[in-house]
Amino acid sequence: MGKGGDAKIGRKVSASASSKEVQKYTWAEVKKHITPEDAWVVYQNKVYDVSNWHEHPGGAVVFAHAGDDMTDIFAAFHAQGSQAMMKKFYIGDLIPESVTHKDQRQLDFEKGYRDLRAKLVMMGMFKSSKLYYAYKCSFNMAMWARAVAMVYFSDSLAMHVGSALLLGLFWQQCGWLAHDFLHHQVFKQRKYGDLVGIFWGDLMQGYSMQWWKNKHNGHHAVPNLHNSSAVSQDGDPDIDTMPLLAWSLKQAQSFRELRADGKDSPFVKFMIRWQAFTYFPILLLARLSWLNESFKTAYGLGASSENAKLEMQRKGLQYPLLERAGVAMHWAWVVALSSGFGRFSVAYSLAYFLTATCSCGLFLALVFGLGHNGMATYDATTRPDFWKLQVTTTRNITGGHGFPQFFVDWLCGGLQYQVDHHLFPMMPRHNLAKCHKLVESFCKEWGVKYHEADLVEGTVEVLQHLQKVSDDFIVDMVKEFPAM
Repeated sequence: MGKGGDAKIGRKVSASASSKEVQKYTWAEVKKHITPEDAWVVYQNKVYDVSNWHEHPGGAVVFAHAGDDMTDIFAAFHAQGSQAMMKKFYIGDLIPESVTHKDQRQLDFEKGYRDLRAKLVMMGMFKSSKLYYAYKCSFNMAMWARAVAMVYFSDSLAMHVGSALLLGLFWQQCGWLAHDFLHHQVFKQRKYGDLVGIFWGDLMQGYSMQWWKNKHNGHHAVPNLHNSSAVSQDGDPDIDTMPLLAWSLKQAQSFRELRADGKDSPFVKFMIRWQAFTYFPILLLARLSWLNESFKTAYGLGASSENAKLEMQRKGLQYPLLERAGVAMHWAWVVALSSGFGRFSVAYSLAYFLTATCSCGLFLALVFGLGHNGMATYDATTRPDFWKLQVTTTRNITGGHGFPQFFVDWLCGGLQYQVDHHLFPMMPRHNLAKCHKLVESFCKEWGVKYHEADLVEGTVEVLQHLQKVSDDFIVDMVKEFPAM
């Protein structure tokens, strides 16, 4: 078993490796070390033992590539120079000839997209415009001030409904700003990004920064990858939606292993059968779930997944006082606004809060749902290389069906270029349009297809995909249990 989590041991290994002949490992040997307790990773043909390294600054996402090559996902998420931290975990070199699952074309393809990334760096595409983000932050605060004023200065029902919907839209736009800052698109100093992320996340939205980072980093590492079992945590947390929604037949059947009779529960049967119809009602309630998970994370009352639980036990909150204060202050101003600053009845206050909260859940989930839902899904053992994984599991959103491109750009907060964002998550959103042209050219050159759809077409595709999974689930269930 590896000992990478012990920095002292790691340094001894490194020192030993430098004074003796470098140890050589085959790909087959690397593939044996795939658990957090025994995790080896490969970076630029060098092998690192990161077993039990729960102190990783990015959290437990480091284990998502245990037993695999992390060269490209590392480059996507880390600033230049971060490789220095890995020296203490170095244990030897990979034997390139042992990697038999990649032919020369695949190796050339990987070199091609690494060269493209280097070109983008040289073009300054990863440098942010502080003026642009000052404008976006100011615009968001103006939305918040307008929503507050519509309640404070008016007793009109129509005005209050408008305020609640505007507040929901404000929360959605806060999501995109927190997303940018916590992806470290704006500041080179990560601490600054974290602190602004706490403002837009904890204080303005009620979402725990650490809850979001654990969940979102895992999503980026393995988009649309299924958990290997119903109780495992090695897949994409964003599609870990059973028993409410299933994105493949395998996922729809995954809860059978939890039952002694090996059959689907009545609840699972109902939800999967009607999931194309329950999809939007579930989205309406999404923000309530996220608020709950965030509150539990901030105050140490629980975790949203076993992965997050392990991270909290080993690391705790990175900014405990700021997160708890931010969430507490969020609920203070939300209660004050929802109550009309003491003028509204309990029922009226609850109606205002639910209107704002449910509309926000719909606005948020609609965008990132279009980004991935209904696209290709994979098992951990069959996932393609980094580029193809990011491109084939992701959908760009364009203007169309009466929605102009400038509106789509504003509504989606940069995630209309979901393909490009997943390839280069640290690139500021205002550079994604330029980047997209180069990505489009590269994909054509290498015969890699990426998908685009407008808001209406994409939504139809998602619903059709859910219905297909439902149909396959019912047909397979009848075949397997004909006496049902």
